[in-house]
Amino acid sequence: MQHEVADLARPVVSVHADDFSLDCAIIIPTLNERDNIPVLLSALDVALIGWNYEVIFVDDWSSDGTPDMIAAIAERRHNVRLIRRYGRRGLSTAVVEGVLSTLAPVIAVIDADMQHDEKVLPQLIDAVVNGGQDMAVGSRYCADGSVGEWGGQRAKGSQLATWLSHKVLRTQVTDPMSGFFVARKAVVIASLPQLSNMGFKILLDVLASSPTPLKIVEKPYVFRSRHAGESKLDSSVAVDFIMLLLDKKFGRFISPRLIMFCAVGGLGFLVHLSILLSIMLLPISSLDIVQMFTLSYSVALICAIAFNFTLNNLLTYRDQRLRGWAWLTGLLSFYLVCGLGAAASVGSSSYVFRSDHNSVLATVAGTIVGSVWNFAASSFLTWRKR
Repeated sequence: MQHEVADLARPVVSVHADDFSLDCAIIIPTLNERDNIPVLLSALDVALIGWNYEVIFVDDWSSDGTPDMIAAIAERRHNVRLIRRYGRRGLSTAVVEGVLSTLAPVIAVIDADMQHDEKVLPQLIDAVVNGGQDMAVGSRYCADGSVGEWGGQRAKGSQLATWLSHKVLRTQVTDPMSGFFVARKAVVIASLPQLSNMGFKILLDVLASSPTPLKIVEKPYVFRSRHAGESKLDSSVAVDFIMLLLDKKFGRFISPRLIMFCAVGGLGFLVHLSILLSIMLLPISSLDIVQMFTLSYSVALICAIAFNFTLNNLLTYRDQRLRGWAWLTGLLSFYLVCGLGAAASVGSSSYVFRSDHNSVLATVAGTIVGSVWNFAASSFLTWRKR
């Protein structure tokens, strides 16, 4: 490994970066990918012979020495640069920062873990630089493309996500979930005002946000197994994907966070009802029916609010997730918010009921007022950006 790093540290060419114009910038987001960096750079050197390119690593504060590895290589290689980020994470925003940092007219996005086939990269770059395409996408689902050695569950999950993308966003690209593509920088820049910048699916975000139709070509490739390190895929990726779809489909009318917040609230109602009915069935003879209901409702309400807070902290506000003491203070502030929200709900529903004695309309009005208050107040007090 030390010899490999030393070889990579030698200049690729003997001229300074200002002595030639760049054909393309290869943007590579990283998070704890130290052992993959030398292997990937060696592979790119072989695949991109004849192209003038720079490699921009955007690192999300890796803890395994990844930035030190990149910095050591960049000291001797004019075409390797490092952007370090602190306090924020996410592949989509990392790619955007990489795009904004380069003067190259064309950008390529590839993972650091060697799962994308770098040998296809020259075809993608040529399609944009010389072929007149706005974007060229490495696809696992066209022609001879494949997901490689994926197990059945992961393959089915990817196919479901692709199907949802086609239905919700009406994209014609066979693999809109791909993280392997080349595009004119101007295309990404034009989409910036509408980008959601959520999670990992930057290609899908750009496709859905472009203000004009794009000329796109796809090239097949076989998805490979990770070379080294651990996968970053977890349940949060699925949540980010759902939030992205909601934002692209309904974001013009309603916040995707509000949709998720209300969905969590619906689950919280079921929790509340289940606990209330369970306590009501307990044989407590010392309490009359009214006292029993009051006790059951109070316990159920306390539990349901805690449930809503926990789920919202994990899902709705996962990018601002509270931990440690912040979790406890956040829970207390959420109880305060929901208490005021309950008062606002009762007040608004009573006002509507007094106007036309329509209990259904009054209930709907109270629910809407309470939900909007809880969402707005908790966003400001409980999960405020620090």
